[in-house]
Amino acid sequence: MKRMKRKEKAFTLVELLVVILIISLIATVISQRVFTGLGKAKRDIAKAKMVNIEGAIGIFYLHCGRYPDESQGLSELIEAPADLEEKWSGPYLKQSELLDPWDNPYIYIEEGVVNPGSFDLISYAADGMEGGEGDDEDIYND
Repeated sequence: MKRMKRKEKAFTLVELLVVILIISLIATVISQRVFTGLGKAKRDIAKAKMVNIEGAIGIFYLHCGRYPDESQGLSELIEAPADLEEKWSGPYLKQSELLDPWDNPYIYIEEGVVNPGSFDLISYAADGMEGGEGDDEDIYND
C-alpha cells in the first residue's frame, strides 16, 4: 500500500500577520475619519439647537414683553416665572433642548457681547469649559 501524501493548502503564520496588519491600518484610517466627522456633526447639532432656543426666546419675548432673566438661565422657557404667570404661554421648549450635544447646558447672556443689542447663547463644546480649540472650541449664536 502506498501512502499518498496530501498536500495541504493553508495560510502560513506570516501571511496571517500581514493580513491582520493591513486590516488594522485600514481600520485606523477609517476610524480617524469617522471620529472627525462626529465632532463636526455635534457642532452642527449644537448650532441647530441654538436656532430653536433663539426662536423660543423670541416667542417668550412676544408673550411676556421681556427676555428671560439671565440669573434664571433659560429655565423661564420651561416654567412660568412668578411675575409673568398670566402672560406666560409655555413651556416653550423641553428640558432636553436646553442641553448641547455634550449634555452641558447652554449659557444664556441677556445683554450679548457677541450680539450687541440682543442676547448670546454659548455652548462650551466637548470640554464644557470656556475657550478651547478644535472640538473644544466654544460655539456662539451669530
